[in-house]
Amino acid sequence: MSTEYHLPDLVWVATSGALVWLMVPGIAFLYSGLSRKNHAISALWTGMMTLGVSFFQWWLWGYSLSFSARDNGQHFIGGMEHVVAQDVWTARSASTPTVPDVVCYFYQGMFACVTSALMIGGGNERVRLGPLAVFLFLWQTIVYCPIAYWTWNPNGWAARLGSLDFAGGGPVHMCSGSSAMAFALVVGRRKGPACDLVPAFRPSSVAYIIMGTIMLWFGWLGFNGGSAGGANIRGIAAMVNTNLAASCGGLTWMVVDYFRHNGKWTAIGICSGAIVGLVGVTPAAGFVPAWSAVVIGIVAGVAANLGIGIKGIVCIDDGLDVFALHGIGGFTGSVMTAFFASDWVTKLDGVTEIPGGWVNGHYVQLGYQLASACATLGWSFAITYLILITMDYIPFLRLRMTYVDEQLGSDVTQLSNECPEKWEDLTRYLGPWLEAAERERTERLAQEAMERV
Repeated sequence: MSTEYHLPDLVWVATSGALVWLMVPGIAFLYSGLSRKNHAISALWTGMMTLGVSFFQWWLWGYSLSFSARDNGQHFIGGMEHVVAQDVWTARSASTPTVPDVVCYFYQGMFACVTSALMIGGGNERVRLGPLAVFLFLWQTIVYCPIAYWTWNPNGWAARLGSLDFAGGGPVHMCSGSSAMAFALVVGRRKGPACDLVPAFRPSSVAYIIMGTIMLWFGWLGFNGGSAGGANIRGIAAMVNTNLAASCGGLTWMVVDYFRHNGKWTAIGICSGAIVGLVGVTPAAGFVPAWSAVVIGIVAGVAANLGIGIKGIVCIDDGLDVFALHGIGGFTGSVMTAFFASDWVTKLDGVTEIPGGWVNGHYVQLGYQLASACATLGWSFAITYLILITMDYIPFLRLRMTYVDEQLGSDVTQLSNECPEKWEDLTRYLGPWLEAAERERTERLAQEAMERV
């Protein structure tokens, strides 16, 4: 093996995949901290469930649909030659010839897990956990795999067009952000005794938010660094750009929130800014010089901060701001890749050559980036919406929790008896209100029955 493949490249990509794995529990801790107390454990459970469902789908046919090497002529989605991991163990990878295909199989499988974990934040605190697992399997097959194919597979239409996406601004971030917006739209807003049009609840644990962000930041070094495909200077440059953009995004958001909150700093603000900086640099990390990573972090931070207001305008309860951070952040990074992509940066791996972006006088690159970005956003939103609407017509696959279950919290209504103290606290606090709501509901149903008679 060490004579057939380049061992340092193999170790680099495999280790990077392990770092990317760490991002899924990081997302789970982040979402748990941002959730209300009676939904926090469910958010952690969902992260574990995502790892299981997503990687099983990847083994079954996800990798084949995304990265099959055979050109089937339609440039939209792959074939079925690698189902159940057939012919991936010793074959040479089409995208990274110095490592065996199984290394890319593992590495890209972690990307699929991360994307799914991000996307399900759109339905946070409102969905039944069983149907969520079914939806996740369908979504990864019908939404994620085609986008991954056309973006990263050399036979995909966006790759053939010349669109640049180093580590997933489109397949990971725009895809998850746009899908999360559709998810939030279909399942509807959270309800409760003190809910506005777009409710805003206090997070259950700022410590979890900070810990989740730290895990994400650390894992993102493998997420972007490993996308160079080997142990080379370009991979290190991607890691430098990743850290720079995260730092500048965090500082930018922190300063904006300082003036918004009457001269007080916010822990959630610096975490959100760091994440959107990481998102923004993802499509650009291996294409741009370090100074432009600073610009990307700042611009993405401002754009996403302002973009949070969109959910209030359209009255969609994207409580975890997945669309603002990942949809807008990914779109911003993709567009700025067209401006700052430099031919000399890609040559640092000794193999890759591109015409560059605007800094190299290649102005048509902006059109390529916009075409790919718009297709990704549109496909993700439309197909996610259709999947959810279809599932809603099947009673046992309906995702929205009942009104009472939502108020009691998924931790006590969806999970086993692992949180007895939460049940006691919630029933004592919400008991009288829930009894009145149930009494009103019973009377309404009786009245409707009498009217039908």
